[in-house]
Amino acid sequence: MFRNQYDTDVTTWSPTGRLFQVEYAMEAVKQGSAAIGLRSRSHVVLACVNKAQSELSSHQKKIFKVDDHIGVAIAGLTADGRVLSRYMRSEAINHSFTYESPLPVGRLVVHLADKAQVCTQRSWKRPYGVGLLVGGLDESGAHLYYNCPSGNYFEYQAFAIGSRSQAAKTYLERRFESFGDSSREDLIKDAILAVRETLQGETLKSSLCTVSVLGVGEPFHFLDQETIQKVIDTFEKVAEDEEGEAGEGDAEAAAAPAEQGGGGAGDQDVAPMEM
Repeated sequence: MFRNQYDTDVTTWSPTGRLFQVEYAMEAVKQGSAAIGLRSRSHVVLACVNKAQSELSSHQKKIFKVDDHIGVAIAGLTADGRVLSRYMRSEAINHSFTYESPLPVGRLVVHLADKAQVCTQRSWKRPYGVGLLVGGLDESGAHLYYNCPSGNYFEYQAFAIGSRSQAAKTYLERRFESFGDSSREDLIKDAILAVRETLQGETLKSSLCTVSVLGVGEPFHFLDQETIQKVIDTFEKVAEDEEGEAGEGDAEAAAAPAEQGGGGAGDQDVAPMEM
């Protein structure tokens, strides 16, 4: 059997129980530029890699404002991400107009998951080829959700999606237990460091990443390039100082055996003369 016999529409199941078009959509998320989200008890930080198709073009916008208390970062097909971000804005405005209160983040995520899941049930539709990290703050605290093209959604303390996101996940897994009590500045620093992990040796600059923040008493907004560059310069200077101290320690350790060895050689020269 050929694989293309079962990927003509989203309602055709393969003999092994797979929906290939859903898998294709999830693969599109893996191919997109990395997006990272992390939260504390009072703040949520979203960051993404600015990846341009060529030196002559600008990068695509990957982080969108939904409301003052909700933001979303995407990885995958940017066109699908813009469609869903507009849908989320509409839901937030309608809820605010009807109930005169901010839309709870969890309810918005459920609506978004239902919209994505419908596209896996209709043969004339296709799954949205985009993954979304939805960060927000409501009466129950800060939240970070990942919405999958299949219609599944999960809540995380920190998460990364997109190309080379596994390196960022590894970094976040080492530090996520401290995120709950982290300050706003520490969250921003960890987000930028996680972005650096996805670059695989490429020098991190403020032009290569976008960072947004929302929190208690702080509506959703983007950090300017100067602020991001200051954070990058700060932890790079700390790393250089640590490397310098380590180098001095190694030099002292190497010098000590040499001096001991010199004394031993002198003793061996004196012994035959005494005999």
